[in-house]
Amino acid sequence: MSGKNSTRRSFLKTTTAAAGCAIPYIAWSSKAFANQSANDRPRIGCIGVGSMGKGDARGHANFGDILAICDVDSEHAAQANADEKIGKGKADVYKDYRKVLERDDIDVVSVVTPDHWHVKIAIEALEAGKHVFCQKPLTLTLEENQLIRAACKKYDDRVFLVGTQQRSSKGLFLRAINMVQQGLLGDIKNITVGINGGVVGGPFKKTTPPEQLDWDMWLGQAPKVDYIKERCHYQFRWWYEYSGGKFTDWGAHHVDIATWAIGQDQEGMGPVEIDGTDAKHPVPFEHGYATEDDSYNTAHDYAVKCKFDNGIVMNVTSRGDNGILFEGTKGRIFVNRQKITGKPIEEHWDEGKFGEEELAQLYKGKPFEGHKNNFYRCIRDGGQPVSDVFTHVQAMATCHLSAIAARLNRVIQWDPKSERIVGDAEAAQFFARERREGFDILKVS
Repeated sequence: MSGKNSTRRSFLKTTTAAAGCAIPYIAWSSKAFANQSANDRPRIGCIGVGSMGKGDARGHANFGDILAICDVDSEHAAQANADEKIGKGKADVYKDYRKVLERDDIDVVSVVTPDHWHVKIAIEALEAGKHVFCQKPLTLTLEENQLIRAACKKYDDRVFLVGTQQRSSKGLFLRAINMVQQGLLGDIKNITVGINGGVVGGPFKKTTPPEQLDWDMWLGQAPKVDYIKERCHYQFRWWYEYSGGKFTDWGAHHVDIATWAIGQDQEGMGPVEIDGTDAKHPVPFEHGYATEDDSYNTAHDYAVKCKFDNGIVMNVTSRGDNGILFEGTKGRIFVNRQKITGKPIEEHWDEGKFGEEELAQLYKGKPFEGHKNNFYRCIRDGGQPVSDVFTHVQAMATCHLSAIAARLNRVIQWDPKSERIVGDAEAAQFFARERREGFDILKVS
């Protein structure tokens, strides 16, 4: 890092500190950054600019200047660069993300790639001195949970926000979490996490990759296979090779909220038994692996029961409404992105117990605001964002364990302290995956 940019990054983090105690009470909007000179605004590189990536890039552009755009699909990159809210026709365009990371004038990196690329790019971005925004689900495996957590501990001067935006939903999810944590529902006994059924499809045709796509780079650490249109871009999430199906797609949101609410979001916590006997896949499986390679293979019908050592049972299921049902000894509530319902809500049990003080506590001492607002506030002021890596990987452990139990159609035991599957050698092999040569993930300590 050059002296000039080192000074500039220090400025980005300390400029508003001069405002003293007033900082936590000022609405942190894009205007706070827009009014800064070009030399003081965060400079951003966007890696992955498909549909979700473009949306995130437009959000980042409210707070800084996008200097670099990267995508292995040149059409995606060209579209993002031409977008007047993203590249404005002025950004540098790359196919290789490393070209973005090696630039000393990039302060923030937005990683919105398929899931199997998240951790590799994120760790290398941290090592390169960047603040990181990464879409959910952050990890592909239980091993990756440990790898990214170790990197964030080492590079604790970098801000890392995960794109689980439900953590910034005041009237719905934060209200539900507060109600649980305030004990208003009594002791929580059961949680039902509805994440919808998985997608079924195939067999699909194997074809030649389109010219604008670097298929080998897209595959990354995953096995080399023939190109199938439905393996790529948005549909990648219905293949275990690149994601975890609904377990990690919606699970990264709803399981995260549930584990946060019940205080099971710290290292060493988590379920101790995961029952995957009630799970179906759209193709035949042997020893946890699909026997067909031309069809979607993630679970589509399931009810996986995760038992915690405090007696709480979390049912991660495709059946029923999408959302989270908390059942306690005093009452029950249901919450999703459209509504929050139940007698405790109708009767306002949390009246006078859900205000600015409670919100600030959920926001790690910072004021409630939009998801990316919180990210850029932390870059300027320091501190952990509302959606941090350390709590996110705890939720992801439950998601990955649910997928593993479902793939094997059996009950598995998990030791949250050692973070190991115990008493089942076959299941334990799913802790990590073999990566293709040349695509290993940097290990830091």
